[in-house]
Amino acid sequence: MPIRALIVDDHPMVAEGIQSILETYDDIEVVGTLCNGQEAVDRIETLEVDVVLLDLNMPVLGGISATEMMLERMPDTRILILSMHDSPEYISTALSHGARGYLLKDVPTDEIKVAIDAVMQGETYLCTGARTSLKPRTSDGREPLTSREQTILLRLARGQSNREVAEELGISVRTVETHRKNIKRKLDISSTAGLTRYAMEHGVLQGTGT
Repeated sequence: MPIRALIVDDHPMVAEGIQSILETYDDIEVVGTLCNGQEAVDRIETLEVDVVLLDLNMPVLGGISATEMMLERMPDTRILILSMHDSPEYISTALSHGARGYLLKDVPTDEIKVAIDAVMQGETYLCTGARTSLKPRTSDGREPLTSREQTILLRLARGQSNREVAEELGISVRTVETHRKNIKRKLDISSTAGLTRYAMEHGVLQGTGT
């Protein structure tokens, strides 16, 4: 069975270019090209998609929110971000919301196929530019937290549950759980008590008023 791929990008020429590349491979079937995240969310179940090549900045519904919503409906779908943005914040946020890979739009055309094969095998794929962008570390050698992760760490350190954090920030419990795992991995902390201690030692709880 060929890999069923969906392309979501608000620039028709980009979408058509990616489609023409993928159609040269016998083991990939492009099932559609859509122009915004909401269309992808609405059609993800009926199209029976294996992998979605998704832009980040689109009208109506952007790639990050679309990733979260598509995975809530079809958890086994692989989301592969294809974007011009190489900032660590964009990449980390996409991965923390469930994307399985991140490609910059200037990668060689054959790397798109390599990335699709990788995520279909359960791997996470980052192009060279994305990996380089994520290299910076804090002074203690740890991978820095994104602003969203810092926000969630604060609430967890206050003793809020995943559900309480989700309700306060307007996101799903599943997303909070993903952020929580990423925070623990980055800080090399295995327990909630450890997160609270880290927050206290690093001033995360200072000046919050609670």
